[in-house]
Amino acid sequence: MELKSTDHLIIFMSTSFPEATTKKTTWRELLAEELKKPYMLELQEFLKGEKAAGVEVFPPEPLIYQALKQTAYDDVKVVIMGQDPYHGKGQAEGLSFSVQKGIKIPPSLQNIYKELQADLGLPIPNHGHLLKWAQQGVLLLNATLTVRRSQPKSHYGKGWEVFTDRVVEVLASRQKPLVFLLWGASAKEKCSRILNGIKHSHLVLSCPHPSPFSAYNGFFGSRHFSKTNEFLEKQGMAPIDWSVD
Repeated sequence: MELKSTDHLIIFMSTSFPEATTKKTTWRELLAEELKKPYMLELQEFLKGEKAAGVEVFPPEPLIYQALKQTAYDDVKVVIMGQDPYHGKGQAEGLSFSVQKGIKIPPSLQNIYKELQADLGLPIPNHGHLLKWAQQGVLLLNATLTVRRSQPKSHYGKGWEVFTDRVVEVLASRQKPLVFLLWGASAKEKCSRILNGIKHSHLVLSCPHPSPFSAYNGFFGSRHFSKTNEFLEKQGMAPIDWSVD
């Protein structure tokens, strides 16, 4: 049987994830069955239809699961939940809020950098590539993993939200504490709905979205970065180096 590049189980299982040491749980183990469920097969057919119709979809297929690829399950210390990928040409790279070097820094990320400077005294970076965060255990996860070019939220309601709910569920059920940073009503509703139904020891911090439309309503001054590190250190974990080189 020919394996299609749009088969998301194949993309997922063939993705080069960080190799966990013996006895550690991997994303492959946790999510392989989820990708076989009917809703994911329907999502796969939807994306095949988009491709057949010549619709430009972001991010590129190899980057759809980039957040899970760069941050292994057992290494997650922090979850930053975005909405859907950037819909501009060349922006989306599979990590929430992040763009490749050379791409103009989006307004929400500019505000994240301003809060970082106010909270931790860090200099404003000259690029928006957040891979360094992901490699330290910051899961940069979007609620929806694909989007049409120039059409925000165009792939909402197609199944991705169910899949990312499952990602949040397996993390919320984990005994090892972590931090959920919920910026905006969408992230707060999604994660709180799951977290409120589970007994856990995680730190949950919420505030308005860093968008220019809402950042001044409570994102600025939230001090989520220093609060995150204080919590991690109390749990005996190394803090996140929030600088962006």
